[in-house]
Amino acid sequence: MQIKANLNHIKSNIPSHVTLVAVSKTKPIPDLMEAYNAGQRIFGENKIQEMVEKHETMPKDINWHMIGHVQKNKVKYMAPFVRLIHAVDNFKLLEEINKQAQKHNRIIDCLFQIKIATEDSKFGMQKTEASKIIESKDFSALKNINIIGLMGMATFTDDEQQIKKEFTLLKNTFNELKPLKSFNFNPQIISMGMSGDYQLAIDCGSNMIRVGSSIFGSRNYSI
Repeated sequence: MQIKANLNHIKSNIPSHVTLVAVSKTKPIPDLMEAYNAGQRIFGENKIQEMVEKHETMPKDINWHMIGHVQKNKVKYMAPFVRLIHAVDNFKLLEEINKQAQKHNRIIDCLFQIKIATEDSKFGMQKTEASKIIESKDFSALKNINIIGLMGMATFTDDEQQIKKEFTLLKNTFNELKPLKSFNFNPQIISMGMSGDYQLAIDCGSNMIRVGSSIFGSRNYSI
């Protein structure tokens, strides 16, 4: 029952306007079901094949979020059911999501991933690139995607001031992009903050947090 207790603790310590994504990557289905039975309905995975397998096995009222880097050739596998794709970092990926969504007569919600970290290993686009995409004719031709906000990953560091600076950058980027007009750009979500820094992220404007180890415990990456 530790997972249920962890979930209840987090939910009791975050504002009602903040959405909790339970990051369930590498975790077995019984662990996810414990969270499900405790009321959790939003789960985040970073590998499409793992998410597909869990989707096929688990209850169908779950909202599956793809939070990891997405390869274009794998979009088709999650297109029938994925609720939100967090890490859209280029236009060609967006075109592929639109193409696959069209095949299933769906509109798929997505977030633009903005690069806020200093680490080269982190993916994401710059604000100027996101702005150019939103204002382009090619973007307005995409009828089966809906950009509902931004996502960012802070540098992996113990320097709280650096993390705060990066979170603030994402919030400011959101504010600067929000006035841009396109029928498929409807920004509402700022997805930032994980187990170690979600309270700071909320203080900096996050309204969607991605929490894994604080719910499920540490991960086994050997599987």
